[in-house]
Amino acid sequence: MKLLQAAALWLSSASASRLASEPKAPSYRAELVSLHQSLVEIASVTYAENAVGSFLVDYLTARGFIAKLQFLPPSNASDAPEGTKPRFNVLAWPGPTRQPNPSVLITSHIDTVPPYIPYSRSDPEAELNGDTVIAGRGSVDAKASVAAQVTAVVELLAAGRIDPAAVMLAFVVGEERSGDGMRHFSDALATLPGSGFKAVIFGEPTEGKLACGHKGFFGCTITAHGKAGHSGYPWLGKSATEVLMRGMVKILDTELGSSDVFGNTTVNVGIIEGGVALNVIPAVAVARIAGRVAIGPEADGGRIVTERVRDVLKGVDADAFEIDCVNGYGVVECACDVPGFETVTVNYGTDVPNLKGDHARYLYGPGSILVAHGADEAIRLRDLEAGVEDYKKLILHTVNDNDDAGEL
Repeated sequence: MKLLQAAALWLSSASASRLASEPKAPSYRAELVSLHQSLVEIASVTYAENAVGSFLVDYLTARGFIAKLQFLPPSNASDAPEGTKPRFNVLAWPGPTRQPNPSVLITSHIDTVPPYIPYSRSDPEAELNGDTVIAGRGSVDAKASVAAQVTAVVELLAAGRIDPAAVMLAFVVGEERSGDGMRHFSDALATLPGSGFKAVIFGEPTEGKLACGHKGFFGCTITAHGKAGHSGYPWLGKSATEVLMRGMVKILDTELGSSDVFGNTTVNVGIIEGGVALNVIPAVAVARIAGRVAIGPEADGGRIVTERVRDVLKGVDADAFEIDCVNGYGVVECACDVPGFETVTVNYGTDVPNLKGDHARYLYGPGSILVAHGADEAIRLRDLEAGVEDYKKLILHTVNDNDDAGEL
């Protein structure tokens, strides 16, 4: 009995000590957690974003925003499922004006990678605290950014810190595939006379650091052609699989481009397919590769690297390869000279290059990309709340002509 009493006393003291050291919860904690939970609970794998978009429209209009649904044309992508509901970007700005002319755009994406993972919280019966871990698909990428951005704008408006006419929200679809949501938004802006933003704040998981940029990207489908024959007489045929394998190894071993800031260009051989039977020399083999480009310029870096890939494959076999490369671009640089932020560069792609214009580009978000697409995707509540405060700083920095944001 005395041992149990001592243990209870120790646990009580430990809990009191932890609570005493826990920073005071922000006034918006419950609302932030509720918004984040609602977003994560709604499955929104790319091409199936309709429900989460509808939720956001209702949420924002209930808080005095004007919201517009910007519908996309039906996707002709080969992996788009048939019968999906209409897809749309959510555009919103503080009311009551119906004709916004904002100087700053705050944006992120509402689609996720598959598969859907249900929402959960560590110790759900306990009181929320900074160490509470929130898990589920999109809890980091990028619904943490969406929830923190919305909360930051609402808080700044309520405090009278920003002019309602200065800001606009855009939550787009399709970032995890082709970026068709942001591309559509960008194309629509180009048709409006006098439209354009002074600055755009993009939300992606950067571990709470301000990204100075990210690597570029290219994707290639590489088909090797050979000659079929009996596997017992390999000299009478030509193995497309063997040629393809030699080509892939050569690509992986070749320096395709590097820089001091972004490191080395890397290639992932994601898919290899070939042959019809184990005792038949394969006539055709196909590989699909993705490259993370470490060189510029943004417009041509991807093309430069894919040309190097072509040269490598010609060196392996001048006649065997058919190469189809798409979506190439070089390193993407972002503004990162903002007081109070650690900086970083990241290796993944974003919607930053999909929005055309001469605006300043900022890339920031709570949570880590290292768990974003995995089974253990999760974020601590303190990091989500830090995201709100950091978005406030970035919004004030951009709205106030890059003057110091001051104390929050």
